[in-house]
Amino acid sequence: MSTTSHTEGFFSDDPAGDRPVYRSDRRPDLLEIYPKSVPRYLEYPNTSAAGLLAQTCHTFPNRIATEFLGHTSTYGAIEHAVNSLASWLQSREIHSGERVGILLPNCPEYLIALNAVWRAGGVAVSISPLSVASDVERLLSLTKCRTVIALDMFSDLLSTSEIDHHLLVSLFEYIPRWKQAVYTGVRWKRTGNLHFPCQSNQTWMWDAVATASGNLSPVEILPDKDPAYILSTGGTTGDPKAVTLSHKNILANAWQQKHWVGSGSNDEQETMLAVLPFFHSYGMSTMLATGAALGAKLVMQPRFSPGRALQAIERHKPTIFHAVPAMLAAMNQKLRRRRSDLSSLKWVISGGASLPQETASEFTNYSRALVVEGYGLSEASPVTHVGPLDGRNQTGTIGLPLPDTNCRVVDIEDPKKDLLPGEVGELLVKGPQVMLGYWNNAQATQQVLREGWLHTGDLARVNERGFYEIVDRKKDLIITSGFNVYPADVEQVLRECPDIADVAVVGVRDASRGEIVKACVVLNKGVRWNQARLDKFCQSRLAKHRRPLIWEHIADDLPRNFLGKVIRRELRA
Repeated sequence: MSTTSHTEGFFSDDPAGDRPVYRSDRRPDLLEIYPKSVPRYLEYPNTSAAGLLAQTCHTFPNRIATEFLGHTSTYGAIEHAVNSLASWLQSREIHSGERVGILLPNCPEYLIALNAVWRAGGVAVSISPLSVASDVERLLSLTKCRTVIALDMFSDLLSTSEIDHHLLVSLFEYIPRWKQAVYTGVRWKRTGNLHFPCQSNQTWMWDAVATASGNLSPVEILPDKDPAYILSTGGTTGDPKAVTLSHKNILANAWQQKHWVGSGSNDEQETMLAVLPFFHSYGMSTMLATGAALGAKLVMQPRFSPGRALQAIERHKPTIFHAVPAMLAAMNQKLRRRRSDLSSLKWVISGGASLPQETASEFTNYSRALVVEGYGLSEASPVTHVGPLDGRNQTGTIGLPLPDTNCRVVDIEDPKKDLLPGEVGELLVKGPQVMLGYWNNAQATQQVLREGWLHTGDLARVNERGFYEIVDRKKDLIITSGFNVYPADVEQVLRECPDIADVAVVGVRDASRGEIVKACVVLNKGVRWNQARLDKFCQSRLAKHRRPLIWEHIADDLPRNFLGKVIRRELRA
């Protein structure tokens, strides 16, 4: 691809011969079931990831871009702040390829910082506020990151790091005056500092914006080769790695999602409830990148609360809500006690974990919105599949591949063998959103990226209509006495037991069978533990090799990550 600058316009970037080819003897013709309003193949802007925001700011400068704790900012104001901060970063020798960490909650400053890093020519390193200091130090050391833009409340996570430049952001001015003293007290208790900046290398981000020269040097990039975003992940093989996404990866995934919601033009502004964490690829891509591509209004909340989310829907009337199943389940609990006006919602797109059908149906009943499930992984920027938004969605599936996304379901033992519809195998994906690789880890990259195909580690099947279903994680597959047992299938049956509120199934090593099935169960309130009753329930509903031989009573909740996905390795241990 030719070298381009941040300021160049949008034009086609459509390499010939790189189109997905679907074998009619292996899978249904996607063109027959694809949403009519969505092009199967797209022409992508040939620019950096920052070009998404720049184009919208140029076209709609007076549109409201963000709403945060009662404060709004226009796209024009966001663009001015981005350019000023990028200028300040360049004056501190942040140029092409330099890594800059971002350690922030959901707030307008995240959108500004991310695009300013890209505009300056740097590479953004996403740092989770849920990390401990040693994890942050490890990521900064791995990426040789010496500049960090962080919330003042999180500065304790950087105490052991050798940071050259520490830009501070605070939520102090956003909150009511009566809460500001509480904010200061909590900050002091957490960081040990009453006043900021407290070190010579610290500067308030908004002071940097105000004092910047505004002289921004054009930066030359190769969108499909130059890294733009690094984030830590468990990866598809379990060990922590740093996924590296190119400018093209981020831009392409945003463009794919923009067209999936049927918005080839920006004439009518969408409003998005932005509660997914921006530090995760799911939140970054769907909210910040796709939101910019759509020219959407982002109703941001620093952390998810079901009550506050419902209030935001009533007050700000979002049309699109990206969520994880745990969010919808928590909101359903609130809605059972008190209904809210959710009529503004057109589409709810759930990802991050498998979406129980009863959770989706209940939220649809309260909101009348179309609830669909999607799928992705950080290594794919992250979205690869979404349910159609034209009413033809198939419940219980992850929908169809996004434009320009090719998929295969292959034999677990022989990845060169494609399986027929209905057969379970590993899901492979290929498309413009698939990562460059893992940062400074060629061996791990080669394990999951082979001949352009990303081996997801997820077991899937294609049904007769051409919709994809995730069956389980490849590493979660239980092989007992030679039989394959998929934990999700067993869990689905066990959830029908009136005693059980939630359950997770894992495999445990066994000398004679290889593995046996273990069920970790959360009981409904008021129910006493009775293993004999659970065994009896399974006898008529599960084949013998699929029945749990070990039961564990979990008192409170199953161990979960911040997206609500069950952490099975803890249950195996």
